[in-house]
Amino acid sequence: MSPYPGGGISNFYVNAPVLAALAPVSGPLSGGNTVTLTGTHLVEATAVRFANTAATSFTVVSDTRITAVAPAGPAGPVEVTVSTAGGTRNAVSYAYVPAPALAALSPGQGPASGGNSVTLTGTGLGPTTRVLFGTTPATFTVVSDTHVVAEAPPGAVGPVDVTVVTPGGTSAPAGYTRVGPPAV
Repeated sequence: MSPYPGGGISNFYVNAPVLAALAPVSGPLSGGNTVTLTGTHLVEATAVRFANTAATSFTVVSDTRITAVAPAGPAGPVEVTVSTAGGTRNAVSYAYVPAPALAALSPGQGPASGGNSVTLTGTGLGPTTRVLFGTTPATFTVVSDTHVVAEAPPGAVGPVDVTVVTPGGTSAPAGYTRVGPPAV
C-alpha cells in the first residue's frame, strides 16, 4: 500500500533563479559591503557566489530580492550568481575597486573663504563619489582616473585634510591649508 494518495509519488519542480540587477555595482577589495540582488525565483536560494567565492552571508528578503555581504576579492569585474535547488542560470557583474590614493593637491593652499579650484592627482579617482575638506563635502568634477578638480569650501584658517571617497574606500588624507586675508 502506497503512503501517497492515489498510489503515486508527488514531485515538484523549483525554477532556476534569474538575476536582473544588483546594487551597488562595485565595492572595495576588502569586501564587507551589502549588495542587493534583484530578479525572480530567488526565495529558495541556497548560495550566493562572487566568482568562485561564497558571499560572507546572505538574506533572502523575498522571491525577487536578496541582500548579500560581498567577500574580499581581486580588482576587476566578477560574476555574481545565485543557486537554488533548480540550478544556477545567469550571472550579473560586480566590480572590485581598489581604494583611491591621493598624490598631490595643486594649489596646496587657498583662501579661508573657499571658492578656489584645487586639482587633486592620484590613482583610482575615476569613480569618485565625494571629495571632503575635513568633514565638509566639496563640489567636484572627475577629469580622469588620475585627476579630479574640486572647489574648496570655506572653513577655518589652518590645515585641513582632503580625502576622496569611491566605492573602493576612502583615500589617505592629503594636506590643504586655508589662509586668512592679508592684515593691514
